[in-house]
Amino acid sequence: MISNSKIWIVSDVDGTLMDHFYDLTPAKETINWLQRLGVPVILCTSKTKSEVKIIRDDLNLKDPYIVENGGAIYGEYTDGKEWEIILGKSYSILEKILNSLSENINFRLRPLNTLTDDEATDLTGLEGESLNLMRDRHWSMPFLNPPQNFDEDLKRLCEIYAVDIFRGNRMSHLLSKNSNKGLAIKKLLNKSNNSNVQIIGLGDSPNDLPLLINSDYKVVISGIKGPNHILLNQLKGTEFSISEKPHGYGWKDEVFKLITMLLNT
Repeated sequence: MISNSKIWIVSDVDGTLMDHFYDLTPAKETINWLQRLGVPVILCTSKTKSEVKIIRDDLNLKDPYIVENGGAIYGEYTDGKEWEIILGKSYSILEKILNSLSENINFRLRPLNTLTDDEATDLTGLEGESLNLMRDRHWSMPFLNPPQNFDEDLKRLCEIYAVDIFRGNRMSHLLSKNSNKGLAIKKLLNKSNNSNVQIIGLGDSPNDLPLLINSDYKVVISGIKGPNHILLNQLKGTEFSISEKPHGYGWKDEVFKLITMLLNT
């Protein structure tokens, strides 16, 4: 379906499509409407493949999806067989790099997967089997946000190790320079052979910057306390919109507004 669609919705998940209590309800009706229109909804998230599979089943999505902040792309052929495109470095390689970064700045950068169940639940709100799905990582390394006074040193070291760090609202993500949400969108465009597509990109935090930069229509989804100001600063000089409502409520309003406009032009 993505190969002949003139419009793509490419959306972050946590804090964008749903709130931090993981409620997808506000967006479901709009997604059903998009499916009737034949507009694909491509999830583009820091979540793992295991986590996204459950969300896609809940939303009845069949479109390709981008996981682990652009570390990999998955989809299905018409016969139901799965295809994948891997952009990221392996988890084990990223783990070694994160340890080296920690040694260089003399501060322990703590991977998400090393948190106890209680610590992980406090941070993410996930419990039980959901924690296991979150930990099923292969192409990215999430870790606790370090103090911002380390940012300059980490930026310099990232150039040496050919990696990037994207700071989210709740954690940071270590990725290969060859993998981010924007690069994944470009790969998916190439695979689809669809050069005549307009992308509506939606995100809520700085790790969505590559997603938004590679979208024709950039939408910052507000949180309960408003939009992320770091992301707004990073988007200065570009044209973007900000949702009035938070999370899924803002998502459905902005998507409806843009799709209606594009279908009527």
